[in-house]
Order: sequence, then C-alpha cells, then structure tokens
Amino acid sequence: MTASVLYDAPGPKTRRLSKVVSIVGLLAIGSALTWLLATLAAPREIQPGLMQPGLFDSSRWNIFYEPFQGYSPFQVWFGILTGLAATFSAAIVAAVLAMSLGLVVCLLRLTKNAGVRVPTAVMLEFIRGMPILLMMLFILLVSRISVFWVVVASLALYNGAVIGEAIRSGIQSLPRGQREAGLALGLSSIQVRLIIELPQALRQMMPTIIAQLVVLLKDTSLAYIIGYEDLLKKITHLSNFYGDRYFFSVFFVALVAYLLVNLSISRFAWHLSKHVR
Repeated sequence: MTASVLYDAPGPKTRRLSKVVSIVGLLAIGSALTWLLATLAAPREIQPGLMQPGLFDSSRWNIFYEPFQGYSPFQVWFGILTGLAATFSAAIVAAVLAMSLGLVVCLLRLTKNAGVRVPTAVMLEFIRGMPILLMMLFILLVSRISVFWVVVASLALYNGAVIGEAIRSGIQSLPRGQREAGLALGLSSIQVRLIIELPQALRQMMPTIIAQLVVLLKDTSLAYIIGYEDLLKKITHLSNFYGDRYFFSVFFVALVAYLLVNLSISRFAWHLSKHVR
C-alpha cells in the first residue's frame, strides 16, 4: 500500500465507512428529489372544493404547443426568443466592452506612476463594491441614454473591473525573469507588457475570464427591474398575461434556457482551458 505524502492511506474500516456515508447521502438526496417531484406533481386545493392540477399536468403546458384562447403557440415562443435575443445582445456588447476595459485598467494598475495607479485602484474598488442593480439605477437617473445602454454600461463597468484584476493577477504571477529579459533585449516597459506578459496572462486566466462572462450573462436578468425587455421581462409578461396557472411553466422554460446557455459557455471554457494547456 502506497502512503500519501500528506496523509496516510485509509484503512479497510475507513473505506467501508466512506462507502456507507456515500450510499446514505445518495439515498437522502434521491428521497428529497422524489418528495419534491411528488409534491409538485400532486393536485392542490386553491379554494374550498376547487382543485388545481399538479405542476406537471399537460394542461399547464398547452400554451407551448396548441392555441389557447385565440393565441397561437408561435406568439409564446416568439416572445421567449425575442427576450433571449435581447439578453444576448446586451451580454455580448457588455462582454466586449468589459474585456476592453479590463485590459486598460489592468495596464493602469500596473503602471509605476502613482498618480495614475492609485486613483485607478480607488475607482476599481468603488465599482466592485457597488451592486450592479444600484449601478443600473444610478446610471438611469443621471443619464439620458437608452435602457439598453444603461444595462450594457453597468455590466461592462463592473465586470471590466473584475476582469482587469484577474488579468493583473495573471501578469504578477509570471516569473520576473521574463520581464527582465524583455527589458534587456531593448524593449520598452509597455512593449514587455503587451508582447510578453499580457498574452501569457490572458492564456493563463482565460478560464477565470470566461467564468466571469457567465456571471455577466446571468446578471442581465437584473435589467428587467429597470424595464429592459430581456428574457426574464418577457417571461414575466407571459405569466401575467396567461395567468397564475402557467406561472411555473413559463419560468421553468426560462430556467432551462439560462441553464443551457450557461452550461454551453462553461463547457466551452473547459475545452478552451484544455486546449490552452
């Protein structure tokens, strides 16, 4: 039996106990999920003598595949898809601006000029400490730009600050000898940053950056509070229009849409990280 450097290999009793704990944990999780699904599927009494079918009953999902009170399923799916397109539009523009802003603030934070470095650090801490929703409301009140650009500006500012700090950490983690070698070859300080250090830092921190872009995409859901017609806003309109009977159905569709998009981006980040390594 090979012993680990950090701890002794578990013996037969420990391995048996670990298996028992794992089985009990899986049974507990399975029981909880079974109870949850059974509770959601069970009919419920909304008024004395008036029963409403369970959340998985087909009558709660018919707006997605058959006409309902003169409205076609196309109108439902069109509303969902237009909301998803609005979400993507704000997320993509904000992601591009956040990456650009992150590169700029990273270089400003690494400069030797204290008159530039210190105000930049203070500004970044202020932006990172402000909730995104509060930032959206503040920009909406003090500016005359459209709601779309309010959402984009808020997401770009906050995530740009986070991405800039991530890139700076990647640069600072590089061996100091690379910078010294670049300077010895006659490159200027900014050339060393851009040609030698920045490409390596971006490659090293790319999984972290993509994870932050996933957060950016999810944060677009806050925009419905200020009236932006994103996916969550469209889903809210649908639930209000069709009534409480379809509340669970339409929000479940939104949940699946967000999960599919975010899991796809996370999978892309995994493949990118593997390729980079």
